[in-house]
Amino acid sequence: MSTVVATKNISKTYGKGEAAFWALDNVSLSINAGESVAVVGKSGSGKSTLMHILALLDKPSKGSVLVKDKDASHMNGRQLDTLRNKHYGFVFQQFFLNENDTVLNNVILPLKIGRVGRKERNERGLQVLKAVELEEKTNSKAGALSGGQKQRVCIARALINNPSVIFADEPTGNLDSHTGKTIEDLLFQLNKQQGITLIIVTHDKDIAERCNRQIHIKDGRLTSRGDA
Repeated sequence: MSTVVATKNISKTYGKGEAAFWALDNVSLSINAGESVAVVGKSGSGKSTLMHILALLDKPSKGSVLVKDKDASHMNGRQLDTLRNKHYGFVFQQFFLNENDTVLNNVILPLKIGRVGRKERNERGLQVLKAVELEEKTNSKAGALSGGQKQRVCIARALINNPSVIFADEPTGNLDSHTGKTIEDLLFQLNKQQGITLIIVTHDKDIAERCNRQIHIKDGRLTSRGDA
């Protein structure tokens, strides 16, 4: 089984001197293709910081991040942008949608950034909206949707480039339990049916227990990697 992303002795600090705060402290782990992995910890444990570093949205203060055995620190800005845009999908607790624009335009934004032609952008956008059962909302303003619908738009946007990995940070945190279960089921369906690697940051025990394994973090240190 191939490794999608791994960390070697990464640490992350904010501030300097006596005011320094270690958000992560000497963390090493690896995640394989097709896995579903929950990163579990209390608020302030470092779990979101870890996900941002795994997703190459932030850099460690020490240590290295390996993407398919290549050190991410050797990649330039353009290479990192291309990797994130073409191979990673992101679903956050906050929706980060342009509420004054249409659902379709929100979904196809990564393709627009990647300079994909309009016809192909729209065709692929309609495909992923159908996959999340929102094709009837294509031309609706994003701001008019319910919370669950907005999160499905975010998932559609995450899928637009056929990612190999989806990073989800508390994806059901702003949703009621019924809607949250729908979003949860959709994410695990993508993992099982399409083989997309799923990395979920959560404090929800039910979501964590559905994953292949759980990585537990406390005060910036791993207490368990859930290795077999």
